Amino acid sequence: MTTAPLDPAAIRLHRKGSGPALVLLHCLGMTHRLWEPLDPLADRFTLLSYDLPGHGQTPLPAAPYGVEELADQLAAALRREGIARAHVCGLSLGGLVAQCFAAVHPDLTDRLVLADTTPRYTDEMRAMWVTRAAAARRDGVASLVPGLLKIWFTAPFLEADPPAVRFVRDTLSACDGEGYARACEALGAAELRPLAARIAAPTLVLCGDAESVAFQDAARWMGEHIAGARLEWIREAAHCSVQQQPERWRELLGGFLA
Repeated sequence: MTTAPLDPAAIRLHRKGSGPALVLLHCLGMTHRLWEPLDPLADRFTLLSYDLPGHGQTPLPAAPYGVEELADQLAAALRREGIARAHVCGLSLGGLVAQCFAAVHPDLTDRLVLADTTPRYTDEMRAMWVTRAAAARRDGVASLVPGLLKIWFTAPFLEADPPAVRFVRDTLSACDGEGYARACEALGAAELRPLAARIAAPTLVLCGDAESVAFQDAARWMGEHIAGARLEWIREAAHCSVQQQPERWRELLGGFLA
């Protein structure tokens, strides 16, 4: 896949709070609002979030992009804003961007949080991204939502249909099909395992204990291959752990980033 650089001016950084900068990178199909459950941390950190390309208010770029371009776009945006150093936290797609960012831009990275993510998808999941990209283009992201919700949340939580589930359902349904498909292609092409040895930032790896086997294996791999990384399991959570268990997230981040 031929990729092109991304314009940092295309993204708008949303700021909340004061203190050390904490960049929050959302997952596929979401927007910066994914991170609202962490707003109580704004009394200790400057929370910085934005919509990834083709998501929310950020326009779709003209050319395909990869995870590397997303990381470089973030670095350029931080430099533009005069932010010399930041904690970086990413979930799923955001976690791949965070891994690449920490490895390629160590001068900008303070501490790193990688949640429900992987350095490389299994061959089976890579094939899945091709299928999902085609479905998003053909039928829209809303056609994928019922199946995605079963992956993102545990069954009892999904059945209860709390505000977190409704937020995710509505946001996914509103996601642009081409924007979603482009991100699927970036995920399918990502191979970040060689970068793990270059990550020097103190790293916290988070994973829901009800995640798929592939993501649990990936969490263990990152815990073993990123120097000094600490692995924590989020109880009673699947892929979208920050929405299902926000209190545990706030506890873990508050302690790790202190």
